Amino acid sequence: MKITVFGSGGWGTAVSKVLHENGHDVTLWSKFEKEAETLATARENPLLKGVAIPAGITITTSLRDAADGIGLAVIATPSFAVAETAEMLKDKLPADCIVVCVSKGIEKDTCRLFSRILRETLGEMVKLASLSGPTHAEEVGRQVPTACVVASEDIKVAEQVQDIFMNDYLRVYTSTDVIGVELGAALKNVIALGAGISDGLGFGDNTIAMLMTRGLAEIAELCVALGGRKSTLAGLAGLGDLIVTCTSQHSRNRRAGVLIGKGMDAQAAMKEVGAVVEGYYAAKAAYELSQKVGIPMPISTEAYKVLYEGKSALTAMKDLMSRDRKREWDTAEETWVG
Repeated sequence: MKITVFGSGGWGTAVSKVLHENGHDVTLWSKFEKEAETLATARENPLLKGVAIPAGITITTSLRDAADGIGLAVIATPSFAVAETAEMLKDKLPADCIVVCVSKGIEKDTCRLFSRILRETLGEMVKLASLSGPTHAEEVGRQVPTACVVASEDIKVAEQVQDIFMNDYLRVYTSTDVIGVELGAALKNVIALGAGISDGLGFGDNTIAMLMTRGLAEIAELCVALGGRKSTLAGLAGLGDLIVTCTSQHSRNRRAGVLIGKGMDAQAAMKEVGAVVEGYYAAKAAYELSQKVGIPMPISTEAYKVLYEGKSALTAMKDLMSRDRKREWDTAEETWVG
């Protein structure tokens, strides 16, 4: 199959390599001429040190060449560029092209999920899927055994994507819960920032476990309120991605959080990390969505206040710990309590 990956960051590059190794005709598209030239010359992405870009992968900045005759378009841009990329691709993709979004996040100002952006821009008839899970590009690029999940409202589309991506080091599961998969992918970054802040403040493993468990609970409640399934958050796109993002050395969100916990302001921390910290944008979306639907999200709310209102990280943690006493579960409905 002829496939183009739109977005030449670390994850886009790793995905291109997977698809090429699976026998597909792969093009990697970059918006930036200088970046494309560097990738084409060095055959290595600076974000994936030691991972060679196979000679068979075409690298281009030509949108026309990238979209012409493809059977699969992979959206792998940072969250802030998904809508722009979708607009650029409007009316350029073949009618039967499947569009797979592997980006993780929520649009900052509108709180739109990426599936909604792509559907609204590319048309109601587009074959659309979202792929997510605990998938650090650094490890997928080195063929480290990994599992992820692809979700589509049409299970046949999900199964097609499963077949295209799956190989002996990347195991792909299917789902029809697009909302759950996308929310888990986006909002675990907020909790990972919190986990990093906790480490930066000098707290321990108990604190990380608390933030991960209770963070997953509040994400799950928001997921249900927006039409997703709570069970999805117990899987790869929720719990799986949460574990790897909160604990891994590869996690930009966690690294930025550590710097913030040590006293650095959010903007300086993101600059120090040197790459997009998606949890920063997702924290604003989580806060606004929780206010809109009336779902308490105390961890995400405190993260928002630290990131956007300049609240002290230590004060935020104290406020989290001093909230009113709660049950862990509402036993009548078997739901988490915020």
